[in-house]
Amino acid sequence: MRRVWVCSGVRWSGDGAVLVWGGGRTSPLVRGRRVAFGVVDGGVRTCVGARGNACPVRAVVSPRGTGGRCEECARLDRAHFVAADTLADDPRPYRVYLAWFGPGLVKVGITRVDRGSVRLMEQGAVTFSWLGQGPLMAARRAEELLRAALGVPDRIPYADKRAVRPVLPGPGERVAEIRELHERAGGLAGWPESLARAPFEPVDHTELFGLAGLGPVQVVVRELAAGGSVDGELLGAAGPDLHLLTGRGAVVLDTRLMTGWDLTGVRAAAADADPGPGITFPVREPPAADTGVQDGLF
Repeated sequence: MRRVWVCSGVRWSGDGAVLVWGGGRTSPLVRGRRVAFGVVDGGVRTCVGARGNACPVRAVVSPRGTGGRCEECARLDRAHFVAADTLADDPRPYRVYLAWFGPGLVKVGITRVDRGSVRLMEQGAVTFSWLGQGPLMAARRAEELLRAALGVPDRIPYADKRAVRPVLPGPGERVAEIRELHERAGGLAGWPESLARAPFEPVDHTELFGLAGLGPVQVVVRELAAGGSVDGELLGAAGPDLHLLTGRGAVVLDTRLMTGWDLTGVRAAAADADPGPGITFPVREPPAADTGVQDGLF
């Protein structure tokens, strides 16, 4: 009988990323490593629950959703998010940051100080710099100030991030855009007095993510499906995305689509055998990269 695994997604740290499995086992996501798994035949995707608790009804959820939760569990989970503005009395200190994902793709955001730069890794930020540190509500006010004054959003779709990764410019250009915005931010009036300013100290994740020389993406996994599988070599990982080289070319897999499924291993093909397409999940073509100037919230 084949062993069944349940995936909890990607976990990032300063050492890189790992896939987390039920029971606490992890698989390091090292460039060049084989990533191969399939979905149990006849299986369905069930809700992953909320805040560490199982879904009481084990609701079936859409294979295309990146949240992997039913409506009720999603509501309970979001109630504890800082982004949902439900934790106004959180006493822990927060940082405000500028994050760069590609030309014209810059966002402002906040994260707890004790999380370090993990939040930036989870989002797939290629380059970032801190702007300031202070109480949660002061960080929130600064974030709103910067959104309005600098014209930068607080979120960027993953599809846009994926589209520009294979065509990223050199280190100087990666830093230039957030350097300019950091300088402009420093000259703004209205900063909360309780928020300590931070100097411009850019951090680049290109090497950590393995983005150098990625090459164009051929297809993006749209959803997982019962009986389907993927088998490829890891080219890089950024945020929740795995860039894999398969028999079909470069494929991007959003690991958030893996949660809620019963997964099994895939045997390696013999050295003299046809490896096949390497992926049988439904896929779609990626959008073309738009490296123009950012001109809207999304």
